[in-house]
Amino acid sequence: MIPVSPEENKAIVRKFIDAYNTRNLDLFSELVDPGYIDNTHKQEGIENFRKLYELAFVAFPDWHEEIVDMIAEEDKVWVCVEGTGTHTGEWNCFGAILPPTGSKVAITMIFIWRIADGRLAEGWGVDSDSDFLYSLGLMKYTEKGEEMFFGD
Repeated sequence: MIPVSPEENKAIVRKFIDAYNTRNLDLFSELVDPGYIDNTHKQEGIENFRKLYELAFVAFPDWHEEIVDMIAEEDKVWVCVEGTGTHTGEWNCFGAILPPTGSKVAITMIFIWRIADGRLAEGWGVDSDSDFLYSLGLMKYTEKGEEMFFGD
């Protein structure tokens, strides 16, 4: 294993997010380990990881992630991003096809990546799924929820 500094690990994550934002999936082979472990979606392998991004680009072609904050320690990088996009394409959501809604979506996400040998080797993600699903019209607040969050 090649030891790298936390700053070098942060640079790898920045480069990955930039590749994602510019749709340069060719950089995946440089930035992601072939045996990548995706703990969020319970899958393994760079191709499965890449497929998630390809599906997202179809559904949200203007999707963009802005880094809000980043912390690195040893072989881990924590990054908070604000993602925005418009749902203008079909979205394969866990096997169900959601036709375009035209909805604009904004979501805050936290990713934790373990870096090994200069590549993303393992990842975890947390996001505000309820805000995302609400924005797409897939979830509605109860009357009490509407009152609590949007009432006077």
